[in-house]
Amino acid sequence: VQTLAEQSASAIDFLDSIGAHLSDVGKAGGASTNRSHRPVDEAGKILSVGSYLVPIFEQAAKDNNVTFYMETEATEILMNEGTAVGVKASSADTDYTINAKAVILATGGFGGNLEMVESYKPELKGYVTTNASTITGDGIKMAEAVGANLVDMAEIQIHPTVVQSNGALITESLRGDGAILVNNEGNRFTNEVLTRDVVSANIIAEEGSAAWLIVDQKMFDDSNVIQGYVNKGYMLKGDTVADLAKVMEVDEAALQATLDNWVAMVKAGEDKDFGRDDLATVKYDLSTAPYYAVKIAPGVHHTMGGVEINTNTEVMNASGEVIPGLYAAGEVTGGVHGGNRLGGNAVADIIVFGRIAGQNAATYTTK
Repeated sequence: VQTLAEQSASAIDFLDSIGAHLSDVGKAGGASTNRSHRPVDEAGKILSVGSYLVPIFEQAAKDNNVTFYMETEATEILMNEGTAVGVKASSADTDYTINAKAVILATGGFGGNLEMVESYKPELKGYVTTNASTITGDGIKMAEAVGANLVDMAEIQIHPTVVQSNGALITESLRGDGAILVNNEGNRFTNEVLTRDVVSANIIAEEGSAAWLIVDQKMFDDSNVIQGYVNKGYMLKGDTVADLAKVMEVDEAALQATLDNWVAMVKAGEDKDFGRDDLATVKYDLSTAPYYAVKIAPGVHHTMGGVEINTNTEVMNASGEVIPGLYAAGEVTGGVHGGNRLGGNAVADIIVFGRIAGQNAATYTTK
């Protein structure tokens, strides 16, 4: 955790050096202040951090002569006398044996493998997932097969705001900017920027175990992300509060009172209902019609457990010893985020520990 925190600023500098500029800083759930970095376009509109970063990473890798094997599954870590020396992989028409002086696992978690999720946390049976169907824990299983120790495997995070029909994630940054959550009666029921587990539990406690997230036209105008949600049909639109209440099928008077109260509290800088301590600095007060709302409920989002590493990103075995030549970074690892990852820290994780893994693996190969 100390490594993650102390190297987070230099991670932002590194991203700048490859043309990835996370120039906007907002607030994510559980944070005490604005510290979640995200990109904006030339007009200043907020962009999705993942779809922004990945093409830049891909180009930077290609610029450094990295070879990609697409639609190719790694199946086994090759070992020689206890040292990682490559991987086996296969595609539809070719089997590969790739010999290497070091191996870095950056294969993600297992949030897309709902059977594996359920095996470690049975109470999550039946939940949808925000993860791609390919995020199935294969890297964790391969590492375990060569003696890696696994830690925190039952620590699986649910995200509060997920579209239940398809697992689409409604980003937490909207709530940090001023979006609110209301229940099926049209009333606010929680501090929207508490940690993800708490907000999720509060949603589950409401009737139908679901809620609505509401934004206004000003938020829509400033965010390509929200515009994307609307274009994909996730959000319902109301030209007035009355219109929004009708499409949401909630009480108009209750919703109007909720929004009026929110506008007043943001203006006063104090949340008298649920104690949000950031109202003096939220960017939007939801006073500008039309309005947009999306029905959400919690879904499986991030697996905090995985392969144990040290601060050099070397993979550890069950005896607390380093497995030579084997490194890991990102969600494939465990022990970084504890029981409840703070919003935004996954990006910090992959950059900080990804750089450490690359640097240390490169040094190792020259020994």
